[in-house]
Amino acid sequence: MLISITADPLDPQPFIEHVRRDESGAVALFLGVVRSSNLGRRVLHLEYDAYPQMAEKKLRQVAEEIMTRWPISDIAIAHRTGRLGVGETSLVVVVSSPHRREAFDACQHAVDRIKEVAPIWKKEVWEGGEAWIEGEGQPTLHPE
Repeated sequence: MLISITADPLDPQPFIEHVRRDESGAVALFLGVVRSSNLGRRVLHLEYDAYPQMAEKKLRQVAEEIMTRWPISDIAIAHRTGRLGVGETSLVVVVSSPHRREAFDACQHAVDRIKEVAPIWKKEVWEGGEAWIEGEGQPTLHPE
């Protein structure tokens, strides 16, 4: 298992290589990428903040949960912090498994759980304002 919280750009290849096993017929990869618009607004960039030690602990708990629930070979999770421009990768989740269904299901569950439990916060900056975002892209604070 490989877990990372970093301000550095995320390259998925090392995470893919980390989980790749000869017994694994499937490697599922999820990339969370900064999109150019949200709620009808043109997004300029996102800013991620985290409590790194707790975030890493929670990501590790998610990975352990995944490994006990599905017959997977390995999992890697990495999340960016800091300012990310449109098109940059904020989240990498990679799961290897002997079969594709388990890899897909485990990867999707990991992404959903990370959003639920990890102490990682996202501020969206758009033309004319900014807000901390929670859940399905809804602002938690009024625009500034």
